[in-house]
Amino acid sequence: MSEPQRSQEEQESQRKLKPYRPVPYGRTAEEVSEAAGDTDPVAVRVRGLWKRFGEQVAVAGIDLELPAGRFIGLVGPNGAGKTTSLSMITGLLRPDDGSVRIVGHDVWTDPVGVKSRIGVLPEGLRLFERLSGRELLGYTGRLRGLPGVEVDKRAGQLLDVLDLSAAQNKLVVDYSTGMRKKIGLAAALLHNPEVLFLDEPFEGVDPVSAQVIRGVLERYTESGGTVVFSSHVMELVESLCDWVAVMAAGKIVARGPLAEVRGAAPSLQDAFLSLVGADRRDGQALDWLSGGK
Repeated sequence: MSEPQRSQEEQESQRKLKPYRPVPYGRTAEEVSEAAGDTDPVAVRVRGLWKRFGEQVAVAGIDLELPAGRFIGLVGPNGAGKTTSLSMITGLLRPDDGSVRIVGHDVWTDPVGVKSRIGVLPEGLRLFERLSGRELLGYTGRLRGLPGVEVDKRAGQLLDVLDLSAAQNKLVVDYSTGMRKKIGLAAALLHNPEVLFLDEPFEGVDPVSAQVIRGVLERYTESGGTVVFSSHVMELVESLCDWVAVMAAGKIVARGPLAEVRGAAPSLQDAFLSLVGADRRDGQALDWLSGGK
């Protein structure tokens, strides 16, 4: 076959090809084709998740499908099961029953595949406190298998964006609560995960640090990342999230876009109190509490 003939046939073949569609992790090309009209793919799929501690049921068979590319709030009162659920979803705690898939990978049968695609900032984060902030990021990135040059580049950018450059050579043990949250977030973002899980990321953080963290997370979701964070502060969730799941007594009592969950209630706080069956006590029984009078 001559060269001109080959070129003409190749061009004709190319014209017949379907447009290229990237195949997400864990999905076949056929599955992607079937879901071509889906603008809200699932990042996290939870089925029948249970966890008991002795006689206490912490998580009672929850089912969840969390959409990709969204800022998602997992909300509920203290003791609702939020931290336990996130610990199981991220592979930090083995469930008694149920399954979890993140971007198509099973958390328990493919832990390496999952952990390379997620970033986690858990409650009570334990850090290597005798390392400086920069050393911690350098160590974390190399553990992730990233080239040293790339790790150092990303670490420098994260330290700058999170306003930690001045403290980069300071030992983590000497960091404030807000600084520890920010260096933990930097470590979770360093390998550019597809899904970021944060457990109470703003708790104990001053307003300046909170604003910095918020800006980074908003930029991350705008670029296509998925953020899942737990909180019991409804005002914060309402200002940040576009999708929420409400937990109470180990169960999911509502889920969906923020406006849908809020419904006709004036605020997410009001909707939340109604959903969890909160008893609004006004303290009248404390008739002895009179300011010393």
